Amino acid sequence: MHIVFVHRHGPGQFVHIARRLIAEGWTVTLICETIDRPVPGLRVLRYADTGGNSQAAGVQKGAKSIPYIEAGRRVAAILNRMNFSGRKPDLVMGHTAWGGMSFIKDVLPDTPAIGYCEYYFQPKSGDVGFEPGETETLQQRQTIRLRNAVQLTALDQVDCGISPTAWQKSRYPEAYRSKILVHHEGIDCHRARPDPLATFRLADGTLLTAGDPVVTFAARDLEPYRGFPQFMRAAAMVAEHNPSVRFVVAGGDGVSYGQSAGEGTSWRKVLLEETGLAPDRIHFLGQIPHKDLIRLFQVTAAHVYLTYPFVLSWSLLEAMACGAPIVGSRTAPVQEVIAHGKNGLLADFQDVEQIAARIEDMLERPEAQQTMRATARQTVQTRFELTDCVLRLQTFLQKIIARGSRSDGKASQVQFP
Repeated sequence: MHIVFVHRHGPGQFVHIARRLIAEGWTVTLICETIDRPVPGLRVLRYADTGGNSQAAGVQKGAKSIPYIEAGRRVAAILNRMNFSGRKPDLVMGHTAWGGMSFIKDVLPDTPAIGYCEYYFQPKSGDVGFEPGETETLQQRQTIRLRNAVQLTALDQVDCGISPTAWQKSRYPEAYRSKILVHHEGIDCHRARPDPLATFRLADGTLLTAGDPVVTFAARDLEPYRGFPQFMRAAAMVAEHNPSVRFVVAGGDGVSYGQSAGEGTSWRKVLLEETGLAPDRIHFLGQIPHKDLIRLFQVTAAHVYLTYPFVLSWSLLEAMACGAPIVGSRTAPVQEVIAHGKNGLLADFQDVEQIAARIEDMLERPEAQQTMRATARQTVQTRFELTDCVLRLQTFLQKIIARGSRSDGKASQVQFP
């Protein structure tokens, strides 16, 4: 079998299934603009930078809309060359957001196509307008509609779609939901697991171990979309009441989603100045290797995960798999996996005092968190365990190939085993 993955910064969400299929003897090709990690045996075909918005998602205030038409044309041209050179794929699977899937059926009308449906922007009940008092502008609405136009084109092309969570699927227009299935790419619960002997050494030489009063926060970048301001304000409150607690933060100073803190500064600098947290109480690690992030989850006494109603992070599920005590935001993506008092504690995203109280509860009663920690890991093992997710997806892909491309839109009726 020959499968082609299409992803702007690949393999991205396709890394685990790509590795599995390569091990099973499939021919696996990735068409991308840039590579985010190497995969042995993966054949990579790149299309040049199309000059699109470098952000993966998020609608900035005043952001220019990029339709990614050129990306779709370049992907189609590559597929066309593959077709005429005798390397036609049996299946194409690609991210719907960046234009690469826009012309799939124009070049391969009889080849089954699956879209990875990560997030569909809406002017209400999601990330846009989430901040109190924020009203979306006409320009924002136009940006949203143009960003979505790319996805609508892709959705019209693909035989079916896959969305990692039920809430993310629910963001898509009702007319398309019937062809979108919910399936997460999976979390490696063998790698992300509890380890009572785990340690983490800070830059100042301090060795952190399980049982230490350590509060952690992690995001690709430290910004409002992931609740960094609320975390910092809550941390300042906790620091006043608990002189021994240390806060350890993993994440960069860039902008993955939303808006920057301003020219020449960062949200980290802004919030440090606002809260006055002493440098010896909070440690900023920057973006760290994945193995170090896992160790951080293994030693934390309270891991704080806050997010706008937006894409659910792998980091939350990995922290849960490590048995970390979770303080999460009471927002839709988090509520899909965290039940308050059962496998974590929830707080209102904007209620800094409540977030601080949840953190203090974790620190003051660690023995009371053992059942929640075990339940958190069980949640991930039951619903998101990597091997199970990958095997189910492989079986599904084989069924789609056997069924073939369906112009009647019924390919999505093939269910996961």
